[in-house]
Amino acid sequence: MSISKESELIGMKNISKIVGETLKKMREYAKIGMTTKELDEYGGNILKSFGAKSAPYVTYDFPGYTCISVNQEVAHGIPSNKKTLKNGDLINIDVSAELDGFWSDNGGSFVLGEDIYNHQPLVDASKQILHKAIHNIKGGVKIADIGHLIETEAKKTGYKVIKNLAGHGVGRSLHEEPENILNYRVRSNKERFKKNSVVAIETFISTNSTEAIELADGWTLIGNKGGYVTQHEHTILITDHKPIILTESNEIWN
Repeated sequence: MSISKESELIGMKNISKIVGETLKKMREYAKIGMTTKELDEYGGNILKSFGAKSAPYVTYDFPGYTCISVNQEVAHGIPSNKKTLKNGDLINIDVSAELDGFWSDNGGSFVLGEDIYNHQPLVDASKQILHKAIHNIKGGVKIADIGHLIETEAKKTGYKVIKNLAGHGVGRSLHEEPENILNYRVRSNKERFKKNSVVAIETFISTNSTEAIELADGWTLIGNKGGYVTQHEHTILITDHKPIILTESNEIWN
């Protein structure tokens, strides 16, 4: 969406703070031995306490309030009573929600307990690349150039990017124009970021795979060549200078 009045900015700040705080609290609440369903119910209750509605549940009838992907799951992991969190697991939580007609989206990956499988470098790369990408976005910058920056930075650290998942516009619905803020450059894409628009920027940094493929459950995504993927995401308001990070309450860079 494009912010044209103060009430819209307030609405986006409110829902963005809620999804950011929910993600932060879920990350802190996650414990070894807990099921992903328990973690999801905890997040869902936080959203309800603010009067917010889970975006994937409302928009897509997703079987959970949040997406919780573990280890080799890339995204859209379904919360389950059969999935128990273990020491060293690589976990991604994606929280998006709606309040008063405004929608916001954020996510983050982390290692639970001890980093016994050496996932932390991948997590750190994803965080740092998102930080650099966001701080290079302002009105007039080509979307393709940010994709190029993300892929270039991933290669520098020995990683790849997932090419069929992307950031997107957000605000009056969960997914808006621009629909494909990709993690690599498409030279034919001449579209530019627009001042006062709201977008969700997300990194998908991978050890092996370059595409995400859907499992038989119709939701869960895994990599086409195996390995692991980390994702970090912020909803931002684009300006003529540094963007305003609306979901900064998630503290994924802390």
